Amino acid sequence: MRTKVSRRLVIDASVARAAGGEDAAYPLPKQCRDFLKTTLAVGHHIVLTPAVSSEWKKHASGFAMQWRTAMVARKQSLYVNVPEDVELRDAIDGASATDRDRRAMLKDAHLIEAAQATDHIVVSLDEQVRALFSAVSTRVRALKRVVWANPGRETEGCSRWLEDGAPPQPHRRLGARREAK
Repeated sequence: MRTKVSRRLVIDASVARAAGGEDAAYPLPKQCRDFLKTTLAVGHHIVLTPAVSSEWKKHASGFAMQWRTAMVARKQSLYVNVPEDVELRDAIDGASATDRDRRAMLKDAHLIEAAQATDHIVVSLDEQVRALFSAVSTRVRALKRVVWANPGRETEGCSRWLEDGAPPQPHRRLGARREAK
């Protein structure tokens, strides 16, 4: 099931926390598990920065940690040391509507920074911060190119998207989400 195109995905710990084992019965744990299994089978890579790796160690399920071990063994993990992007963080700070929004976006800015250093793809279950980033993307141009996928939303068809090579479809970009609403 390997694809010709291998993408580098920044996978948030929210997906790792929700991923259930083979006996998972509820939709969200199954969807996250299947997404991770498809990522491995297709040949995509996980991007691990110190911040992402730390969150995974704190929050990942047993299945997700086994999966990560398999990704490392198959050389499908990419360790990247991405410095804080002060310009991005300042732009987010200035574009935030409320202090609460600013804190939420800055808490996950490391995902955006890692995505910018690789293939511009974030995979996360966090729809609130996705909406916040999308809302400020008109003023924070760096966000417009970032593709955001949520494997917990069945309508997004994330496993199929992975099988198709995880193309940067316009409707998945943070910049497009604001215009679509």
